[in-house]
Amino acid sequence: MSETGDDDRPGKSTSALRTISEVAADLSLPQHVLRFWETKFGEIAPMKRAGGRRYYRPEDVAFLKRIKQHLHVDGMTIRGVQKMLREASDPTPPPPAPPERAIAASAGGLGRTDTERLVGDLMVLRDDLRAALDITRNA
Repeated sequence: MSETGDDDRPGKSTSALRTISEVAADLSLPQHVLRFWETKFGEIAPMKRAGGRRYYRPEDVAFLKRIKQHLHVDGMTIRGVQKMLREASDPTPPPPAPPERAIAASAGGLGRTDTERLVGDLMVLRDDLRAALDITRNA
């Protein structure tokens, strides 16, 4: 594992958001499988940005890896995994608070993971704004 993340891409933090193509490549799955799993497992809730682009949090990726393990390695069915998740005594943690809540909490101080998540969200927003500016300039 590199210092910047769990993959070979330099500069990408372990807490950085991942695109659907990055997650699909990491899991060796087609993107349509990830979109299908979203319909079957409500716990998978990537952030969606302009144009419906999906951005997965590190905890989403970890959850997807567990789903793949159960379906592709353990040989479970989708219904079996759904049932197991419902009956699990230690359910998947809820998704992190939206950035607005994290910003409001900054007066009380954010933990390291909250700060990293907020920075990741802000970087995505910055990229979206740059893309919108480029479209406006080229129009």
